[in-house]
Amino acid sequence: MFPTRLTDSRGFDIAQALLDGFNRHYRLFRETSAQAKRRFEQADWHGQQRAQRERIEFYDKRVDEAAERLQKEFQASTLPMDVWQQVKLHYIGLLTNHHQPELAETFFNSVTTKILHRSYFRNDFIFVRPAVSTEYIENDEPASLPTYRAYYPTKDTLRDTLLRVIDNFQLAREFEDLGRDVDHVLAAVISRLGEFRMRANFQLQVLSSLFYRNKGAYAVGKIINGFNEVPFALPILHTPHGQLAIDAALFGEDDLLMLFSFARAYFMVDMEVPSACVQFLRSMMPRKPKSELYNAIGLQKQGKNIFYRDLLYHQRHSSDKFRIAPGIKGMVMLVFDLPSYPYVFKVIKDFYPPPKETSRELIKSKYLLVKTHDRVGRMADTLEYSNVAFPRSRFEEELIAELQHYCPSLLEEDGETLVIRHVYIERRMIPLNIYLQEASPRQMEHAVIEYGNAIKDLVRANIFPGDMLWKNFGVTRHGKVVFYDYDEIEYLTDCNFRRVPEPRNEEEEMSGEIWYHVGPRDVFPETFGPFLLGNTAVREVFLKHHADLLDVAFWQGHKERILAGHVHDVFPYEQRKRFRHQAHTEAEALEAGI
Repeated sequence: MFPTRLTDSRGFDIAQALLDGFNRHYRLFRETSAQAKRRFEQADWHGQQRAQRERIEFYDKRVDEAAERLQKEFQASTLPMDVWQQVKLHYIGLLTNHHQPELAETFFNSVTTKILHRSYFRNDFIFVRPAVSTEYIENDEPASLPTYRAYYPTKDTLRDTLLRVIDNFQLAREFEDLGRDVDHVLAAVISRLGEFRMRANFQLQVLSSLFYRNKGAYAVGKIINGFNEVPFALPILHTPHGQLAIDAALFGEDDLLMLFSFARAYFMVDMEVPSACVQFLRSMMPRKPKSELYNAIGLQKQGKNIFYRDLLYHQRHSSDKFRIAPGIKGMVMLVFDLPSYPYVFKVIKDFYPPPKETSRELIKSKYLLVKTHDRVGRMADTLEYSNVAFPRSRFEEELIAELQHYCPSLLEEDGETLVIRHVYIERRMIPLNIYLQEASPRQMEHAVIEYGNAIKDLVRANIFPGDMLWKNFGVTRHGKVVFYDYDEIEYLTDCNFRRVPEPRNEEEEMSGEIWYHVGPRDVFPETFGPFLLGNTAVREVFLKHHADLLDVAFWQGHKERILAGHVHDVFPYEQRKRFRHQAHTEAEALEAGI
């Protein structure tokens, strides 16, 4: 129970110190996000990638700083529980008019749980549920931008309104032909809406900041007409001549879900009130979990917090048991799931059978690489947790036995509670090997083409997946093939792509063993076939569309281009959606992942 009186003078000072730490974090986070506009205008793609990686590290650094300050100034780890309860009450008061209260609450939890032992987490001094509402928060400062702008065109002024939408972003670089681009957008709008009558409330609502990722900037909004709402996004790219152009018009929830996919890197977007931005996005993508929307806009710690609350809520309202996940068991990870929940839980094993040579720290470094890299729609995002408590009764005995055998160092049993000290959580997909076993010929063809496209997208992002077996890829509900096994992942530029040497004599030619030297990062693409193409139907489709993946020249060519500084385009929409105002060569089509 909370005390009825605030009796300890340290409570307010600690609360203020905590909020100072959060405010510093969000100020730096927002500055980096806002600078994405300048980097986009200057085509500073390497700078954009570097900022993306560094921004992910901001949160943990600020948490460490805040925890160190509390320890130094207040000996925080020795304070009794009633003081912490008072700290929380003071902190809630400080958040009353704050523009990011939900993020500040999560920061409070991160700092206090870093300082105190896990056994305290069950007490009510942390924010198990939000204490401050995020409804209807808006920035009231006169010079500030609203969360979104509303435009009220007529049929006669719709084209001028679209021009104004783009002009209001005040991009410093000129468009190649903005009038032509807006004509393309206008035609796409009319095609999407058909013959429509403008209702009294007809309007365009457009988020005030562009969304920056990779080499693109996206205007995001929705068309409202009567009771109908149509989400849209307009990708803005650099042309080959160094000017700007609107590349496509994306409409509807499905297009937006692909744009905001969990398999893509986080956006850079300038937000004073992130909850209002998320609320706007949720109105366009109601099937998208709020946690994934926070992730998508770069606030992955808030996404983690909301996801964990959702998991606890789901456990309270379900009765099925955690089980060993279906599919081929991995050598490095023990994977389990809850049938009623669309995610899988991955725990690093304590030991690995030969010939696997790795370590827990190396595996964690691979997952961090993926977290900070541009995932180009082909690598699943992961949520990483420590000390997660589960009800032991919700685990099948077979799963408990597997955990006790393979992961004893990560397992703690505390009465009726099972604590897993470290776990990754990913969106559940159908393993590609299982999908192919059950697929129709048409589905099989599509999946094999998608598999090759996935590898090529990874290559363009400077990623060599390492183990390319079908079981390490999954199929999403949109039919996309996504990679999710990261323990052998490498930067493409760190690999040495070689041809298999010619045998020097008959003994080497007839040998069933590898008779030539293989370095630790040597890769022989022509040897992929026997491991991947045992099925005749699969082989036929693969060789028709992706035979180049078996040729060392493909891999070496991309490596050389990346080393020369080239940053590839990989678009979150299909080639056919692109406006035809640019001449698309076959090479450009390949760049688009088609």
